[in-house]
Amino acid sequence: MDVDRVASSARPRMVDVARVAGVSQKSVSNVLGGYAEVSPELRAKVERAVALLGYVPNSAARTLRTGRTGVIALAVPNLSAPYFAELASHLTDAAAERGFTILIDETHGEQDREALIARGLRHHVIDGLIMSPLAMDPASIAAAARSVPMVLLGERELPASVDHVAIDNVAAAREATEHLLQLGRRRIATVGAPLDDATSTGSLRLRGYQAAMIDAGLSDDGLVVRTRRLQRHHGVEAAEQLLAAPRPPDAVFCFSDMLAIGVMHALRMHGLRVPDDVAVVGFDDVSEAAYANPTLTSVHLDRRRIARAALDILVGRLDGSRAQGAGRTMIEHRLVVRESTGGRPDGAALQP
Repeated sequence: MDVDRVASSARPRMVDVARVAGVSQKSVSNVLGGYAEVSPELRAKVERAVALLGYVPNSAARTLRTGRTGVIALAVPNLSAPYFAELASHLTDAAAERGFTILIDETHGEQDREALIARGLRHHVIDGLIMSPLAMDPASIAAAARSVPMVLLGERELPASVDHVAIDNVAAAREATEHLLQLGRRRIATVGAPLDDATSTGSLRLRGYQAAMIDAGLSDDGLVVRTRRLQRHHGVEAAEQLLAAPRPPDAVFCFSDMLAIGVMHALRMHGLRVPDDVAVVGFDDVSEAAYANPTLTSVHLDRRRIARAALDILVGRLDGSRAQGAGRTMIEHRLVVRESTGGRPDGAALQP
């Protein structure tokens, strides 16, 4: 076939891609549609033909033919938070590999905004929704999931009828607190517990921290600082509150890396050394943690695996290979020990 002639035509068609690749139109459709059951060899043939011809799928025709738009929405509380920014980046990459486009909505953790997105905003232009809800109650989430394929992120109280991807926040927080206890710290404060939501991710992390303190025979009286958000300036404010107490802490476990970086900044402003005077642990292990001064010990969450797991579940719902409400998918976590608790800059713990 004359590839140059086809490529120079007004608009190469799927049949042209199939001829150049030496495969059927159905195979081309499967590759471009992001189906999982496609061999690497077939995918490579089709992608080479697409590149040679400069083929652009006709999205309107695909929507009419399949009932799909090829667009998946991602709704997160705050894109300025590195955790969600990195998660969105990983999801965008994974979606592109499967022929989907990601449409991102920022909810700011507001109930009305979350409900609007979950109940119908843009449903006419998306195939499904991946969402990290902060304010919606389980009943509202379950009702919304009946109108659009949905996968939830996070480990707060969520309806069993909706698929979700999570980590064990209680276990992760407990492990972080036990690490500080093993270093001989006894006045261990925690920063980032929510102001009122007993079902939130922060509440689960608080539960893990408190369990470790109770097992060690220690009280958390005056050591729990609640914050409205998990940003740097909230960490600064929390540290100021802790340092003003009659008995300041000798360690601080923060519910986000941004809080931890704010706490370390405030400690330096007061002439305190990290970790000599106060050890600090963060949560999320965003890229900035490895470049903080000192480098930050943090609970590592594999955002790439979280993004790909959520996408795999949603695509499974769309192609019929996965039933709705198939359950919770748990992603492993690990504690990365760096300088803020006496470890090495690269995250390898010092030998005793």
